[in-house]
Amino acid sequence: MNTKKSNKAINRTFLLFLSIMFLYTGISFAQNKNEIILGREVTIKSTILDEERVISIYLPDGYNLTSEKYPVLYLLDGKAHFHQATGAVHFLSNYRIIPQMIVVSIHNVDRNRDFSPVYNEQIPSSGEAERFLNFVSDELTKYVDENYRTSNFSILMGHSFGGLFAAYSLLTKPEVFDAYIAISPYLQYVDNYLVEEAKNLLRSNYDSQKYFYMTVGNEPDYFPALGEFSSLIKEKSNEIIDLEYVKMEIENHATTPYLSVFNGLKFIFSDWQLPRHKFNDGINAIDEHYKNISKKYGFEIKTPENIINIIGYTYLRNQDMGNAIKIFTENVKRFPKSANVYDSLGEAYETNNQFELAEKNYQMAYDLGKAQNHRNTLIFQKNLIRVQQ
Repeated sequence: MNTKKSNKAINRTFLLFLSIMFLYTGISFAQNKNEIILGREVTIKSTILDEERVISIYLPDGYNLTSEKYPVLYLLDGKAHFHQATGAVHFLSNYRIIPQMIVVSIHNVDRNRDFSPVYNEQIPSSGEAERFLNFVSDELTKYVDENYRTSNFSILMGHSFGGLFAAYSLLTKPEVFDAYIAISPYLQYVDNYLVEEAKNLLRSNYDSQKYFYMTVGNEPDYFPALGEFSSLIKEKSNEIIDLEYVKMEIENHATTPYLSVFNGLKFIFSDWQLPRHKFNDGINAIDEHYKNISKKYGFEIKTPENIINIIGYTYLRNQDMGNAIKIFTENVKRFPKSANVYDSLGEAYETNNQFELAEKNYQMAYDLGKAQNHRNTLIFQKNLIRVQQ
């Protein structure tokens, strides 16, 4: 390779390094490029509720290309919150602030019936939260676990009456969910019924760490019950429940959900993001970071493909070809179904004038990209053609 070609390769490497975090930000597209697929609807026949229930399922990018298991975010009032929740998950996970996750939204049939813990004579169908929680724990989560690759970490999000149900779930069946996002929960329902129940039902020990993120807008009627509930958690849980209670006083009942799901996920996964200085410490230190957060959250978390790629491109940018090839080869070993890792390894070989190995890896990237309908397939093809010439 001549000097001009080598400089071009280094410049291209540097540009790719700067943009590496954006390689995974695409939304899944259907075969028809004009259609954006955000999820699919499934109907479940519930024996417990004696009715059919509709859910929407969102799967992370690349779900079908890996064998990884994912946490699950369950949404109450799911039809209303599906887009904002999946948008927050997609954005935050692309920037490795939270893990990729599956989102399951539960469509409503009668939310007053399903979310209320006791009967209220002003709401004739109320008081069936126990039955609905049994459906969630015994039928819905089992269906999701049997049909999708789930880790043993799940989150429940609810707004208003849904937030009331989230608190009810924590108090009565804490083993079902690991974390909760309760948005303007209507805890003043029936003379603060759940707040009073919390005095006896909150525990100082659970099978695992719990996370409870609670918000409220400029809704003064909610403040007394929510304030007492948060105080009880702090007093009785012995910090086994990690609580954050946020008053969003410039927001209202309708606007709190949008901000709450975004900030709530950041709170739950506050230790997830890899500190920048770790990139200078090598792959072993980065692997150790993900081992530590695996212990915290109770499921295996592998060092992500694009994090390893950043390390490789750092070496490549510094023209440390031996370590660049070593890191990209390790990425191929860990993620053999990814077209992108072969393309990166091919680039390292090309920059190092090892054209036969570059062609071999570019060919792998192109073949996999074409088979997977990868959005960068044309780039893989151009790289292959260039090195062949």
